[in-house]
Amino acid sequence: MVKIVKTIIVIAAFFSLFLVIVDYARDYYRAYQEEYTNTETYDGETVTVEIPSGASLKEIAAILKKAGLIEFEGAFVKRAQDSGYRGKLQSGTYELNTGMNTLDMMEAMSPSYEGPEVIDTLVVPEGFTIDQIAARCESQGICTKEEFISAVQSVTTSDFPYLADVPAGANVRYRLEGYLFPATYDIYETTTAESLVEWMLETFDNYYTEDIRTRAEELGYNSYELITRASIVERECKVPEERAIVAGVMNNRLEDGMPLQVCPSVLYPLTEGMYNKSTITYAETELESPYNTYKYTGLPVGPICNPGLDCIKAVLYPEEHNYYFYHVDNEELGTHVFTETYEEHIETQVVDE
Repeated sequence: MVKIVKTIIVIAAFFSLFLVIVDYARDYYRAYQEEYTNTETYDGETVTVEIPSGASLKEIAAILKKAGLIEFEGAFVKRAQDSGYRGKLQSGTYELNTGMNTLDMMEAMSPSYEGPEVIDTLVVPEGFTIDQIAARCESQGICTKEEFISAVQSVTTSDFPYLADVPAGANVRYRLEGYLFPATYDIYETTTAESLVEWMLETFDNYYTEDIRTRAEELGYNSYELITRASIVERECKVPEERAIVAGVMNNRLEDGMPLQVCPSVLYPLTEGMYNKSTITYAETELESPYNTYKYTGLPVGPICNPGLDCIKAVLYPEEHNYYFYHVDNEELGTHVFTETYEEHIETQVVDE
């Protein structure tokens, strides 16, 4: 009886702790969203900040947080990237107020901004590869495919330190694959392939916040392994709600030494990064490539596309379950059926057909 009582007490304690954690996570998310979307202002305290010349958006966010003007660096960075103030914040000394919303602060830090005229925009969707970006640049007359690829290949680790996470001598198609962040980029008369690639890498750096880096380190991932995993989730999932589930399936298979057997890892080398083919044959699963997860266990040698933030977060916070298999059950919607055993996997496919 005493043991039962103790067990009940322990369970109750764990449940209480779980509720506390859930409440904290919910409050954190609400506060983050409030700072990201808030448009109200109120009377607060005036704070003087110094923004040094050449400061990145992430560095500006860190300065504002240290000054007590914002709570979430990531929310500030994301809002700036998604707003008309992207690339417009200037160095200088500013008197800001703790009652300002983040858009007010951005407006104050972009005084009399007169930038060059925008002549076009380049939309880089989540899941695009470097080859697809290069092709789109050429089709829009921004630069040739060859110029874009040359710019990609000219970037060194000294330019962006996080590129040191790419294994030396890795047999990859491009060292920068995965790091060119999906977003909408303004194009100017002065835009070059080099400046565009640099901007994409800076955007990745801005989104690769301290919170993401810390969580990745907790899981034992550097930036390269994180985006390699996220790139698989990106190419496998159309439905946002399934991303964390697929990330969990990937974890289960890797932990048990099973091959991932994901089709995009074959399509990426097979189509030379263009994904202009949607299915593979049994013979093609034998393709000799370090990306091929049918032929080799573990992760592919590198990212198979440039993933978006949501897929990166799905990898950081995967759903824990006992699924090892999945298959598409609705081609139009892209939804999947998830199963725990191979027998269930086969049975559900027969039923679906």
